[in-house]
Amino acid sequence: MRVEQSVLFESGNELAAYAAKQINYHVMGYYPITPSTQIAEHLDLLKSEGAHDISLLAAEGEHSAAGICYGASTGGGRVFNATSANGLLYALEQLPVQSGTRFPMVLNVACRTVSGPLDIKGDHSDIMYALNTGWIILFANSPQAVYDFNLCALKIAEAVKLPVIVAFDGFFTSHQKRRCEVFQKDSDVQRFLGEYHPDYTALDPEHPVSIGSYMNEPDLMNNKFQLHKAMEEAIDVIGQVFGEFGELTGREYGDTDAYKAEDADVLLVLLGSSFHTAKEAVDDYRKEEKSCGVVTTHVLRPFPAEELAALCRNAKTVVVGDRQDSYGAGGGNLTLELKAALQSAGSTARVISRIYGLGGRDFYMEDAKELLDAGFSQDAPAFGYLNIYPGDESLQVKPYFHPVTEKDASLGLTKCERNEETGKMVVKGGLVSESTRMPKRLAPGHGACPGCGIPVNVNLLLRGIEGNVVLLFQTGCGMVVTTAYPKTSFKIPYVHNLFQNGAATLSGLVEMFHQRQKRGEMPKGKITFIMISGDGGMDIGMGSAIGTALRGSNLILMEYDNGGYMNTGYQLSYSTPKGAKSSTSHVGKYQYGKQFFHKDTPQIMAATNIPYVATVAESNPADFIKKAAKAQKYADEYGMVYLKALSACPLNWSDRPNLERKVIGAAVDCCYFPLYEIENGVTALSYDPEAKGKKIPVIGWLSMMGRTKHLKKDVYTQVVESIQEEVDRRWARLKARADSELL
Repeated sequence: MRVEQSVLFESGNELAAYAAKQINYHVMGYYPITPSTQIAEHLDLLKSEGAHDISLLAAEGEHSAAGICYGASTGGGRVFNATSANGLLYALEQLPVQSGTRFPMVLNVACRTVSGPLDIKGDHSDIMYALNTGWIILFANSPQAVYDFNLCALKIAEAVKLPVIVAFDGFFTSHQKRRCEVFQKDSDVQRFLGEYHPDYTALDPEHPVSIGSYMNEPDLMNNKFQLHKAMEEAIDVIGQVFGEFGELTGREYGDTDAYKAEDADVLLVLLGSSFHTAKEAVDDYRKEEKSCGVVTTHVLRPFPAEELAALCRNAKTVVVGDRQDSYGAGGGNLTLELKAALQSAGSTARVISRIYGLGGRDFYMEDAKELLDAGFSQDAPAFGYLNIYPGDESLQVKPYFHPVTEKDASLGLTKCERNEETGKMVVKGGLVSESTRMPKRLAPGHGACPGCGIPVNVNLLLRGIEGNVVLLFQTGCGMVVTTAYPKTSFKIPYVHNLFQNGAATLSGLVEMFHQRQKRGEMPKGKITFIMISGDGGMDIGMGSAIGTALRGSNLILMEYDNGGYMNTGYQLSYSTPKGAKSSTSHVGKYQYGKQFFHKDTPQIMAATNIPYVATVAESNPADFIKKAAKAQKYADEYGMVYLKALSACPLNWSDRPNLERKVIGAAVDCCYFPLYEIENGVTALSYDPEAKGKKIPVIGWLSMMGRTKHLKKDVYTQVVESIQEEVDRRWARLKARADSELL
């Protein structure tokens, strides 16, 4: 019996979220990453409208998001997640834990290029890392299939007690809007799924179980065999669920799909959205009486070897297009597994492998024809890449600017010396007007938005830093807008690493510098090593930063805090103000924005007992420059130091670029972002707005930004009062520390 259906014009991401809403999962642990973030964003929007009751937990990284999901699944409820690319790899360690303990859940993967180099576009290099995790993997090649597979995935997962990934092409499917049919009633979704009755949970004190036991031989072997048997069982279960779904909706799915493959001499095998493009190429070539067809698979794990071999049984040549490469193996994973399947079936077909579409390169009908042409050619090589431009070796790369040398940056504008009586560093110089003479290591011409605080803060910092500098940027806006290949905005050495690992990376570079100097491989001299991170990087990268602090690596870590994950479209970070609206903290009838207070990162870093911690703001440039000079001195002589700058983001703060210094100043004057420093554990206020009669209510600052101006409404009075109370509490504690000689 068919269910009633409605028509939506939505993207693959939106349809994944819509399916999750209809299922009404208990818990979603998530972390933003392009291009899957839209799923969490859309779910949060739906929640603000009261459309579901899913608990959406913002993690500080994908590894923790996976941990949240695992923990929730042991509690006997339904669990959901979404990620992409390096986010999947960061969570990878948790995936076998989930499958090995046999707890079902659904994870959407909007497939994307794995870094490095960093690329946010779609290919299949991420999902292939998950092949051996023990997860069932469905691959949707259209937005409609994303919705359908999300409903089927949970039913499959609960039937065989294995987690399921629903994979689809990043951007090509995740962001492409199509007319799609969905269950009109959420109750019909619930009826299709049935109730979930776990065999055991961690929430049953009367029947306690130990989950995740330590195992040796032979138990571990038996455990893995059981997982293997479950995967075998999944072959039949997937077919049964697809069949039931087809009866309800009229949309029939099999493990595989084929187009004009029955009599084809040349078969093209592709995964994902490319299947539809290839069908058009097949139609064109059929008009020219070229015998060809195209095959895809909807199921990647368990791999439908027999079905694919049967579809290829009449082909003379099989061309496999892989959107990833298993480097050194002569083909991507789809090629390698299909070759094994054909060999087992006794096929004599020639197999040709081509790597295509990496980094989100578009796949056109002409590209599909080129792949088919390889199959028709008798002398085509067995392996190769499609659409490669080797470059012109005769071209000479010319620098756009002269590098900033040690001599250029050693102007003596600031001098920092220790006061033997007080034990504190004293800065001489540091005049704002004089500091403009310091050459800009971050050059003009970057791609930052008008009014962006990142280049402002970086250049203010570097005005107080004399001599040679090496910069490391974690992933974020600052990195993206300055280093679009083949150009760079930096006149000094620069390194990038992913934003959970910047501090550790730079500490390794610092240690190499010391070692090479020690061994006489580099001349004597000083280099100041500086890591630049956004507040998002200090969420996911907090562990790395704390470890580096405890090791005492000689470097400066400066955080630019713009209060959100701005590089991925402004999702909430732990530093987003309470009450602020973002793409994962919507304002609606049932939600007023972010639900919890901002993180106090300077105090966290101070607890590591590093020699110097300070807050800085562009509204107080002289203070900023002097603290930069102190940071350089402490980093050189004692170990890691930490600076935090409040950094403007007009685009997502929803204010005017020309007013950002005033907005930053208001944050300082309301004590939301107080200016202070901690030298060897002793706190000192750098600026006291109370003493100067300039202190303002926190709403005075919040009302200056579109992201928080809704808090002026009477309905949010209690929210504002709670923010004011917390800001006052932190300010009072800070003043108490400043009044103490020990704190």
